[in-house]
Amino acid sequence: MSNSTPATDYTLTELLICAASTAWIDDGEVLATGIGIVPRLAASLSMLSTNPDLMMTDSEAYMVAEPVPVGKRNGYEPKRDSWMGFSRIFDNVWGKKRHAFVGPTQIDCFGQANISCIGPHAKPKVQMLGVRGFPGNSISHQNSFFIPNHNKKVFVDGEVDMVASIGYNPERLPKGYSFDDIDIRLIVTNLCVMDFNGPNKQIRVISLHPGVSIEEVVDNTSFQLSYASDIPTTAAPTVEQLEIINRVDPNNARAYVIKDNPLGDRRKEQA
Repeated sequence: MSNSTPATDYTLTELLICAASTAWIDDGEVLATGIGIVPRLAASLSMLSTNPDLMMTDSEAYMVAEPVPVGKRNGYEPKRDSWMGFSRIFDNVWGKKRHAFVGPTQIDCFGQANISCIGPHAKPKVQMLGVRGFPGNSISHQNSFFIPNHNKKVFVDGEVDMVASIGYNPERLPKGYSFDDIDIRLIVTNLCVMDFNGPNKQIRVISLHPGVSIEEVVDNTSFQLSYASDIPTTAAPTVEQLEIINRVDPNNARAYVIKDNPLGDRRKEQA
């Protein structure tokens, strides 16, 4: 029998994993790609709880029947179902059968994301990854964002320094595209959960983490947000969810995502 009782003790990272896992609930059979510890564990949690049809790879070349644990496998052998080479990956990408959860360095009010450079492209202050697969991914399938440190350097004024992925910017839509062709689902940060369902696809705050105020979110964002007068609190992880997270992260890699691994309900720290 599953235990859906809310947990009383959980870390902020565990709260974020559970919040991020909701991104795939209604996706059905799509390929989940989680880049980074929190997105990967969120996809694993979703596959083992809310969306059993979710597809995952072993991060190499095979589809797996269950998520592969993070870190040292300690004798664990992945349960490989079938070959999943690049050609099949791209079939999923172009066919809108993939939902990637990624971690941009910058996001603007349109949801345009940057992983390429900070500062002018011709002479950047910091050179990063380049655009990588962001352009093709963002116009081809669902995407969500994870930000471990919600601040104005991430949520920037104007446009991001380098537009690596498409957003809801009417001035940059490719010929023949409309907002209906773009599917950015969630932004999960250390302060809140947001989506793009505000007026004209404005970024909207849909839940605040326990102990966080909307004023704190607004003060750490460089552009205007949409939000209701009564914003729900992000749901606490359940006992069952924490059990699944422990199973797919037996080495507790999640403890190092956010500095000092704080509690998920910061009201307890303030008490």
